[in-house]
Amino acid sequence: MSDEDDIILSELDDEELVQQMFDDLYDGLKEEIEEGVNILLERGWQPYDILTKALVGGMTIVGADFRDGILFVPEVLLAANAMKGGMAILKPLLAETGAPRMGSMVIGTVKGDIHDIGKNLVSMMMEGAGFEVVDIGINNPVENYLEALEEHKPDILGMSALLTTTMPYMKVVIDTMVENGIRDDYTVLVGGAPLNEEFGKAIGADGYCRDAAVAVEMAKEFVARKHNQANA
Repeated sequence: MSDEDDIILSELDDEELVQQMFDDLYDGLKEEIEEGVNILLERGWQPYDILTKALVGGMTIVGADFRDGILFVPEVLLAANAMKGGMAILKPLLAETGAPRMGSMVIGTVKGDIHDIGKNLVSMMMEGAGFEVVDIGINNPVENYLEALEEHKPDILGMSALLTTTMPYMKVVIDTMVENGIRDDYTVLVGGAPLNEEFGKAIGADGYCRDAAVAVEMAKEFVARKHNQANA
């Protein structure tokens, strides 16, 4: 980019700056996102408003284009990394102000499976949508899931598997949750290349997510439904 084309973020008004941040997120420009967040904070914006209007707003566009096949995994990972730069600035401030959050999720790849790109993408996209995400990593036996659920009490449990040989372990986790009487306390979402909707239903999951964009949409729906039932 030539100097003439350089956009000086501090010279934009608030609306123009948010629009520019949408573009910068889309292009995965982490430093520009961090600068934009700091400028809005200096202008007196509340951390929660920056999160929802600038960052989540921008990632919603990324998610929609990913779902529609316009963007691909490497580009979404770049956008999510830029989002993380902004989130690193906002997280401590959000904690101070007790800002509302969309919901929470524990996510991990099942025992015997060390694939994590899909899981990481879902984690980043969920954070981009305003969820608090606890990622317990790869190769998780049922005990790891149960401990994480007990410790974090999330709205959603997400499980990922990339191998046909590890897929059945998802049922082990769900069956153990049933035995322990906690299955109904959580929304269980599953995903991974070899899975399909029929498999998700067969093992007793609440939803099958074919990709990260679908996972975010489904998570929002389930959390909204849960809140509506709680307020009914």
